Amino acid sequence: MPDAALPRLHSLGDAALLCELPPPATLAQQQQIWALMAEAKHWPGVGELLPGMNNLTLTFDPLAIDADALITRVVEAWPHLDASALDGRRIEIPVAYGGEHGPDLADVAAHTGLTREEVVRRHSGAEYIVYLLGFLPGFAFLGGLPPELATPRRAEPRTAVPARSVGIGGEQTGVYPSVSPGGWQLIGRTSLALFDPLAASPTLLRPGDRVHFVVESFE
Repeated sequence: MPDAALPRLHSLGDAALLCELPPPATLAQQQQIWALMAEAKHWPGVGELLPGMNNLTLTFDPLAIDADALITRVVEAWPHLDASALDGRRIEIPVAYGGEHGPDLADVAAHTGLTREEVVRRHSGAEYIVYLLGFLPGFAFLGGLPPELATPRRAEPRTAVPARSVGIGGEQTGVYPSVSPGGWQLIGRTSLALFDPLAASPTLLRPGDRVHFVVESFE
């Protein structure tokens, strides 16, 4: 990778370093972020690794490694990262589309000019990539929504979106893992739990996973 593609590096206090790529967020750039995360977790002195959209925050112990040494390590490692070696799991999420589970499906259809059936077909026919987890525990930001399904968020957000609701917000789609306020257009609901704090692996999804929504029912 050429030097021009090196991330911007910013100190966050005395014990964290932000590695940031310029927009727009792309799958290729996100894969490079994941590759850096996989490499950095083995470095002495590095603690928690927090991936974001087009960025990675590395926390570190200043007594074990100073910021300048960590910056040097990132710069030296970056051109040699193998993002192609990362292959996420395939996760299928069954969805009951429409009806009481997807009260905004008709609104999405009206906005896009598609039938309700066609919205469901295109939404369930795409492959999505988990870019990062955030907003709520277990909430995955997914890339891959067909552009023709992009729909603005609701003018008046709901005070309580039901847990496991599947929605569209702008150019993204996702699943609310728990009850939460939210303004996304709800098109369905899954029976799968996306977050279980008592499980060995609390989140169903993780960065890099390939997600497929499967039509369980349609009303």
